[in-house]
Amino acid sequence: MGVLDGVKVLDFGRYIAGPYCATLLGDMGAEVIRIEKREGSEDRFVQPFKPGAAPGEGGEGTMFLQLNRNKRCLTLDPMSEEGREVVRRLVETADVVVANLPPQTLNAMGLDYETLSAINPRIVLTTVSAFGHGGPYSNRVGFDGVAQAMCGAAHLTGYDEPMKSYAPWVDFGTASLSAYGTMAALFEREKTGKGQIVEGALLATALNFFNFHLIEQALRETNRVGIGNRSPYAGPVDIFKTKDGWVMVQCIGMPLFKRWAKLMGEDHWLTDPRFKDDLARGDNGEALSERTAEWCKTRTTDEALKELDAARIPAGPVYTPQQALDDRHIQAMGYLKPLAFPGIDKDAPVMETPVRLSRTPGEIRHRAPLLGEHTDEILGAYGYSEDDIRALREKKIV
Repeated sequence: MGVLDGVKVLDFGRYIAGPYCATLLGDMGAEVIRIEKREGSEDRFVQPFKPGAAPGEGGEGTMFLQLNRNKRCLTLDPMSEEGREVVRRLVETADVVVANLPPQTLNAMGLDYETLSAINPRIVLTTVSAFGHGGPYSNRVGFDGVAQAMCGAAHLTGYDEPMKSYAPWVDFGTASLSAYGTMAALFEREKTGKGQIVEGALLATALNFFNFHLIEQALRETNRVGIGNRSPYAGPVDIFKTKDGWVMVQCIGMPLFKRWAKLMGEDHWLTDPRFKDDLARGDNGEALSERTAEWCKTRTTDEALKELDAARIPAGPVYTPQQALDDRHIQAMGYLKPLAFPGIDKDAPVMETPVRLSRTPGEIRHRAPLLGEHTDEILGAYGYSEDDIRALREKKIV
């Protein structure tokens, strides 16, 4: 039995922040219903397995498969009168509504908190927006990369021009924080019997993850610029080329710096005032990177990593995606679960719940749903007869 067994979640989310929030709740045992456009929502087709293929024949995207496991799918037009009635019935017995949609869209769909709480005072509404509500940018739209740019992260990434991360860390961070907030709201509801609004925002997440850099700027006015893979706060920290690949090395703190100097066989680094502490080593990191680069280029990646590990210096190989899939530790840990999906010839390696509980762990119970796969089943459970469902289909409501 999962931690959230018995909790019902209605997922109106799209792309990453909303859907992955609901996914994390589903991993922990919640019953999650994804409500989707009749023709399929945009996020269903991002990075498709088979470009141009139809849903159920390989047209679904890799992002959808990860972010919608442990869900059932109901297709619905919630903007119609009949569609809003379906939503009302679902909300009556739901615990959580997840919707990363603009306020005006929430109002039009009847998913604003005032409407939801009038139907079910115990409901928790989890919303995600780009900029949060209450400021001058509240009605703007935005994605992960916009938040990376506006928090200062893109400015300090790369060298000569701003560079965002390939990984959408703002989206996944917002989803995780929103799931945390949702579980906190459910916990509080046990005491009061009342629901509330949980509000996540991409910009808030980005500012949170980047906050200590902003604190430094406010207090020291350092006006830092991008220095590639080096760290401005310690050294040597960088990515180095070996005979046959690349390795990441991170020395933070004097104990690790002493180990690095010993590995280099050169004690003079320890008495040079340019490297007296982490901040000084960050300020003069180019010299430390040059020395480490010389050391790495005479070794293969495997040789370098073995010596670095023996010296207890944090390091790792720079993998291609295929090398990450093939890594023996990743395989041994069972992080990536093989999951079959209709229309796909091979199992997809879907990442498990990224936090493990010893007694009540999250789990992937079933694959992401096909478009509208559970529409009849869900509506039937909420009192709709076969004739009712047929009529809704004829009206293009479901």
